[in-house]
Amino acid sequence: MTTAPILVVHNACASRFETTVDGLLCVAAYRHSPGVVDFHHTGVPQALEGRGIAAALVREALGWAAEEGLAVRPSCSYVRVFIRRHPELAVRQAG
Repeated sequence: MTTAPILVVHNACASRFETTVDGLLCVAAYRHSPGVVDFHHTGVPQALEGRGIAAALVREALGWAAEEGLAVRPSCSYVRVFIRRHPELAVRQAG
């Protein structure tokens, strides 16, 4: 079985990274303040779990934060675990 690549879009107006898979919206939402981005929610419908969608969203979101020079506050438990499991990303965390 071949899996199509996950196309993640930064929807800055809605303060989230998103993708639609099988007609269902998946998101990694954030709050942005000067110098800091707080990732507070990652949501993937249950029917889509286990496909790596949340990981793709968070990886893209963290890449954006790094490009923007933002410290990351991982309020979302998924984002906290993702950062811990991927030290190669060298995420700068907010205090």
